[in-house]
Amino acid sequence: MGGLSFAAPLALVGLASLPLIYWLLRITPPRPREIIFPPTKILRELKPDEETPSRTPWWLTALRLALAAALILAMSGPVWSPTGAMVISSAPTLVVLDDGWPAAPTWDRRISAAAAIIESAARSGAPVAIAAVSEPAALTLTDGARALEKLRSARPKPFLADRRAAAAQVSAFAKSHAGVRIVWLSDGLAQGEAGAFAKALKDAADAGARVEALTDEHVPKALAAPSNDASALSVDVLRASVSDGGASVIAIDAKSQTIGRAAVDFGSSLRAKAQLDLPVELRNDVSQLRIEGENSAGAVALLDARSKVKRIALVGGAGLDEAQPLLSPLYYLEKALAPFAQLRQARPGAVEPVQTLLAERPNVMVLADVGLAPGETYDALAKFVDDGGTLVRFAGPRLANAADDLLPVRLRRNGRVLGGAMSWETPKALSDFDATSPFVGLPASKDVSVQRQVLAEPDPGLVQKTWARLSDGTPLVTAEKRGKGLIVLFHVNADTSWSNLPISGLFVDMLKRISAMAGESTRLSDEDESAPMEDRRMLPPLRALDGFGALGAPGPAARPIPADFAGPASAEHPPGLYGAGDAFVAVQALRAGDELQQFDFAGAGLTTSALKSGAPVDFRGPLLAGALAAFVADALIVLVLSGKLRLRSLATAAGAVFMLSVSAHMDYVRAETPAKPVVTQRDREAALNARLAYVVSGDARVDEVSHLGLEALSKALSLRTSFSPGDPVGVDPAKDELAFYPMLYWPIVASAPQPAARTVAKIAAYMRQGGTVIFDTRDALAQRPGDAATPETLWLRELTKGLDVPELEVVPRDHVITKTFYLLDGFVGRYANGETWVEALPPEPKDSAARPVRATDSVSAIVITSNDLAGAWAQDKRGQPLFPLTPGGARQREMALRGGVNLVMYTLTGNYKSDQVHVRDLLERLGQ
Repeated sequence: MGGLSFAAPLALVGLASLPLIYWLLRITPPRPREIIFPPTKILRELKPDEETPSRTPWWLTALRLALAAALILAMSGPVWSPTGAMVISSAPTLVVLDDGWPAAPTWDRRISAAAAIIESAARSGAPVAIAAVSEPAALTLTDGARALEKLRSARPKPFLADRRAAAAQVSAFAKSHAGVRIVWLSDGLAQGEAGAFAKALKDAADAGARVEALTDEHVPKALAAPSNDASALSVDVLRASVSDGGASVIAIDAKSQTIGRAAVDFGSSLRAKAQLDLPVELRNDVSQLRIEGENSAGAVALLDARSKVKRIALVGGAGLDEAQPLLSPLYYLEKALAPFAQLRQARPGAVEPVQTLLAERPNVMVLADVGLAPGETYDALAKFVDDGGTLVRFAGPRLANAADDLLPVRLRRNGRVLGGAMSWETPKALSDFDATSPFVGLPASKDVSVQRQVLAEPDPGLVQKTWARLSDGTPLVTAEKRGKGLIVLFHVNADTSWSNLPISGLFVDMLKRISAMAGESTRLSDEDESAPMEDRRMLPPLRALDGFGALGAPGPAARPIPADFAGPASAEHPPGLYGAGDAFVAVQALRAGDELQQFDFAGAGLTTSALKSGAPVDFRGPLLAGALAAFVADALIVLVLSGKLRLRSLATAAGAVFMLSVSAHMDYVRAETPAKPVVTQRDREAALNARLAYVVSGDARVDEVSHLGLEALSKALSLRTSFSPGDPVGVDPAKDELAFYPMLYWPIVASAPQPAARTVAKIAAYMRQGGTVIFDTRDALAQRPGDAATPETLWLRELTKGLDVPELEVVPRDHVITKTFYLLDGFVGRYANGETWVEALPPEPKDSAARPVRATDSVSAIVITSNDLAGAWAQDKRGQPLFPLTPGGARQREMALRGGVNLVMYTLTGNYKSDQVHVRDLLERLGQ
């Protein structure tokens, strides 16, 4: 509730004097008696030029009374507080401010409300104390000016503060100051021990304190558990109330450029998952995810080196791998690594598979029982590790007989086979991971057992190189840094012949930890060997988030974290990046399992008021302005009543001013109207160099795929045909000129708004004038016979209602579009089960002869497909395809590209191939 404050004594005295002023204005003073002589009498009988009324008109008196009232009220200093801060009391006031990241989005409103409360208390002469829940300290009363100075210096913190310490301070303050007024500016969340703090306020209220709780209507949102795996980049989006709307998550790279966006629909849940389907290269460039419009540390998820999708190359032994692929080590490795890595394998029959895969610049090279002899392959792998690569090797019969030193430890010869009568009596289980091991925190499952292994020689330093060991102390996984890189050895094979580790969930987690370390070996190589292992695993703060979610230099209170730090964020460990160089670890504001929950103030016995936006309103200015306006009006009225100012001349001057202003406005409007359309530079380039074009859908991901797809198709046209198009361009039919582009590729996005009627008419005119539009609904996999139409199909049906669409048919095998450059049976894209529709050909002849192709030069103005053509064409900068195909295969991708070439040639050249049906007759005539 709001409050109005003014100097009561002065206002009451002034208002009480208004009747006296009114009586003085209304009563004309009596004239003095005078002796009138005859000459004077004659002069008195003459009619004067001016007459003064005996009484002032009532409405002029009312105006003057209003003028006097405005002056009196202005001098009393009335102030209106929309935040409910206005209280006339001399009791001490305590303002408690929630300053965690949930308060950051509405921080300005909270500061304004707190300032209004402090100014109200200062105006009443009451002392003020201010406290932030993140910085509990002894509460001291001070004057309003110092409290405001402290308030202005407050900033939101990037973590959720524990309110229990602040609750103890508030309880002690309430006991020592009777009748204190306590105002809690809450962020509305239950996290941070809000229940304990509310109980302290309730006890203070029972003891005589006046307790108020102010909350903002804004409900905070947050991000948790970001994940970048082989399929997509995803993050959990949290909200505190089901009444709050959706959200939009954006992906930002290191240069602060937005490279992706995903809309989030919570439905009736408090947690939803945002997924960004971007190419792997773009996803690896993402440095942070943000909730658009939510400026807080909780709305930011940072990505580190562990979040990047690693490119892992796999090389296995021959023989059994090819004869029984489902039992080969590579099969188990593929299943374990596929969820979080991009896998590469050499083509079958490759002479040097290791060198072939190293040319693709992998992050991790995995060798499953592969022995290395001195030579080019050995030298290439050694250089790969020295330059910072990670080499993971698995033991086996071949490795035991190898004589290379690309191993972290020396292997014991002739003691390799440990199963059978001359080895262990029973299989050995895993031992718990050491605190210095990268696998610390993973459960050492007792179900994992080892029957055979390759033993390591007990050389000095073996303990420091051991990451995992068996229950008898023998190493299972050893590692050593080499140059800038890392070498890791599993002392068992990658299949189930020696151990059941490859079919356990622990195997996946271990490989994921090793994959995440790829790229961190630079940090490992810079560690001080003489320092204890515990100290070497501490990561110093590199950059930190502030309460508003901005990434900057860490504060003086930030402390290093252990390498296995799992949160939560705090004042000593704020959310941010920890480490050195490019090998850093991200600490999030929220942990993976955290939730957001609104606090139940009513259940805690507290009543809340809405935190209104806006500072207190001082009415002195408006009242003085009103008094000045009344004074000017009074002067004008007196001049009019006295005849010194004519109303007609006043009206004429006002009319002239009005006409001049209207004339100036019309001239401005005419000057703003362009005389003729402007030809853009892009239109000039399109007119000089033909290029392929796509319709911008508004979805950044879809538009990027369209651009990359048409770019790859343009390159294929340049290499295979005489047509060399320029770079593809995205067009907006509502704004851009379409006549420069012979073909438009239009990917259908069901969530996009329908074009306006004027835009649809423009597209129809483009099609009538010879242009071709390829509508791609990209929903072939979602279509089912007999089921309802997909959203993309319904969107296209709504669009075509305004187009002059001819009769359509599925592309027949003898259509000219299948012969323009390549001989095709149909058109495929990412999918092969969808159908392609074009303008219908003439009906079949009655004599059952083969139907000829259309003999005119016209081209079908519309082509409709659902196979996602651009997705099949799209390639990255190195010429590698971006998306898998269904059912897949290089043949399908080639046929998709050939179909695109045919479409372009068909659009450019018309039905010139139709004349070929008459070739035999023409040759016969020429022979005559």
